[in-house]
Amino acid sequence: MNFQEKIKQYARLSVAVGVNVQKNQEVLVQCPVECAYFARAIAEAAFEAGAKDVIVHYSDDKLQRVRLEHASIDTLTDIPPWKAQSNNFYADRDSVYIMISASDPSVFEGIDPKKLSAQVKATRQATKPTVDARMSGKMRWNICAVPSLGWAQTVFPDLEPEQAIQRLWDAIFTAVRIGDSDPVERWKQHQKTLDARTSYLNRMQFDALHYKNSLGTDLTVGLPDNHRWKGGGDYGPAGVFFVPNMPTEEVFTLPHKDRVDGVVYSSLPLNYNGNVIDKFSLTFKKGIVTDYSAETGYEVLQALLDTDDGAKQLGEVALIPYHSLISDMKILFYNTLFDENASCHLAIGDSYTDCLKDHKQMTEQQMRDAGANHSLVHVDFMIGTPDLTITGISKDGTQTPLFQNGNWAI
Repeated sequence: MNFQEKIKQYARLSVAVGVNVQKNQEVLVQCPVECAYFARAIAEAAFEAGAKDVIVHYSDDKLQRVRLEHASIDTLTDIPPWKAQSNNFYADRDSVYIMISASDPSVFEGIDPKKLSAQVKATRQATKPTVDARMSGKMRWNICAVPSLGWAQTVFPDLEPEQAIQRLWDAIFTAVRIGDSDPVERWKQHQKTLDARTSYLNRMQFDALHYKNSLGTDLTVGLPDNHRWKGGGDYGPAGVFFVPNMPTEEVFTLPHKDRVDGVVYSSLPLNYNGNVIDKFSLTFKKGIVTDYSAETGYEVLQALLDTDDGAKQLGEVALIPYHSLISDMKILFYNTLFDENASCHLAIGDSYTDCLKDHKQMTEQQMRDAGANHSLVHVDFMIGTPDLTITGISKDGTQTPLFQNGNWAI
């Protein structure tokens, strides 16, 4: 299979499995300008699947850096209604959303973290209907990745530019199961494995998880009553199955926002808004971050945690074995889409509310009372190590080993 055939397969995978486009649906695509060729491949695949239309919103990180360097915070946080509506409009039209990830991990290095944080907060506030539609499962969505030069050279700094991009493409194709056999069928088999994990965890309904490793992590994460584990794909509106992340190796749920205690240490660098945060720790008491540290990116971490009250609490807990398709490549991607699927991770910020049973019948306050967290951010960070142990704790105190030596023990 040549490169162009793999590109077509990848686009078809995002369209047919990722968002599972149905007849006469609109497809909204968010794409970096460097990746326009892949947006066109997405459009071709979507129309072949019966899409009514494909709308592409292009972004330019280098232009955005210029704005961040020169524009005031007031300007950066003044989101025109038409710009917000260009996204929110489609959240109410049974549309699907595809985001192409390709950012240079250091594109915003040196930019005032307060400017970055303020703009992210303003944008999330302006596009809250779209964000809420994705977080609740109302809008089917998919994130896929395409190499950019800056990203490829960060991952493979010793290679020439073209070689670095090709190596990154090869890694992406491996991670999303693109190869000689039908990737759609390979994803179906992968889904069966994830389904077996989620079925077990949903039957057990653990009251809490306890994490411990040699980095110093010693954390207890409480889980809400009637929580729901998910993995791979899920059923959206009208019972249509979709897969939000490609790649994905995780099973995940929401923690109880007020029942997190202890300390957790990162195991991999976090690329957040074009800045790297590395070797950091978070200390929790009754669900709230009360202390934190970082050897790299402390001010960026500080600005992230100061986004709003919910940014100091957890919104997701995800389990991934240390040995998996992605982690065994031994590549640090500096891209959360990939690195989070090479390691157990947590997320600070907003919860996936569809991880609560009967969430559709609950008000926002009822979901908060049940333990769901709400925030303008949702940021995953990696905590998995070769010696990580995770213990499931039942309401009666029974302890069940879930992870030993970084891998599933069940």
